[in-house]
Amino acid sequence: MKVNEATKAPARLQFRVVLASMVGLWLCYFLLTTLRGSVVGLEMQGELLWRRGLVSLAGVAVTFMMWLVLRLFDDRALWAKICATLVLALPAALMIAQVNELAFYGIQDRWAKKIGKKQGVVIRRDEAGNMLVDVPTLPSRYEEKEDEVSVKSDPSARTFVLSRSPSGIDSWRQLTDIALGRYFLLLAWASLYLALLAGAQAKAAERRAGEFRRAAKASELRSLRYQVNPHFLFNTLNSLSALVLTGKVERAETMIQTISNFYRHSLADEPTSDVALAKEFDLQRLYLEIEAVRFPERLRWQVDLPDELADARIPGMILQPLIENSVKYAVAPNKRQVTIKLAARAEYGRLVVGVSDDGRSINQVLGAIGNSNAGFGIGLANVRDRLGARFGDEASISSRPTDTGYLTELRLPLVMHD
Repeated sequence: MKVNEATKAPARLQFRVVLASMVGLWLCYFLLTTLRGSVVGLEMQGELLWRRGLVSLAGVAVTFMMWLVLRLFDDRALWAKICATLVLALPAALMIAQVNELAFYGIQDRWAKKIGKKQGVVIRRDEAGNMLVDVPTLPSRYEEKEDEVSVKSDPSARTFVLSRSPSGIDSWRQLTDIALGRYFLLLAWASLYLALLAGAQAKAAERRAGEFRRAAKASELRSLRYQVNPHFLFNTLNSLSALVLTGKVERAETMIQTISNFYRHSLADEPTSDVALAKEFDLQRLYLEIEAVRFPERLRWQVDLPDELADARIPGMILQPLIENSVKYAVAPNKRQVTIKLAARAEYGRLVVGVSDDGRSINQVLGAIGNSNAGFGIGLANVRDRLGARFGDEASISSRPTDTGYLTELRLPLVMHD
């Protein structure tokens, strides 16, 4: 099993997620500043609204440009990402602050003039840019033109300076003050971006680990499955050799043909894949036919497979070592007829598959168990390892003597064919 090439690529956030985070940030800014203006009672909300919207759109554009550079640090260490964020947010904040100044240019003067109109005074700027207020000392007539109020022929009006024209340093201070607010706003977005990126990288790492675990498990299953084939082939070739040496040519030819059919069916499937239980039972019938050539008078078999379990999934050739043990320890030593039985049943939502024989008495079975070469040899150990690699703790194997022979049962999850 090959590890998916997609899991090797560096983890990236989807563009739509990044764009949604930018739009969400500046939409929140737009809504909160609009709500604040309504709460404090700022006038000219209509004009402020579209200007604020323009600043928000500019904020999205500047944040996008900041992301284009920041994404180059996606695969770097966390400290490098943080340093890049702190540095990149500075020019970005200044750009947004400059857009804010241009968007709201002149709105303060118009707002001040409206306040002056309500208060009966004139607020204006002189040629030097100083903001002045003309306060009449005598009643006078006012004329209104284009939302402007001016004193008409009132020589007694007194003029006060509300604020002096900002110098270059003052302008930079004002711009810096606005930029600082936008700077922390951009840092908030960058923190969100880095958190989302860390989540994506963690998921990618988890997927890669899963791919490697599956690849390792597939390799283990393939190794265990291939371990069965030489073991089985060794035994069948010994049997075939015995037939040839004893002059039983016809039976040897029949055995060769059956062996060919057996391998054609067993090698047709992917070694790590599961097969239908009916197919596994058919494969074991072929194996029993091979052994029946050796023991034509002694070997008989029965199959008990309910129709509803025919499509249940089971690892391929998992039963072959169990059948082989029954032939080796039950049929071969006996002079009488022995029946090997394959049976399957569903029990509490699990699949139970048993292989039993009636070829040994209790004393024979107990004697075989005392032999270190009997019972759990390479065959049953292979089955146990394959079940553990495929299902973990969800599958088990048990063997025990019966009144007439021996029984081995596999218990595994009941999974039906899709």
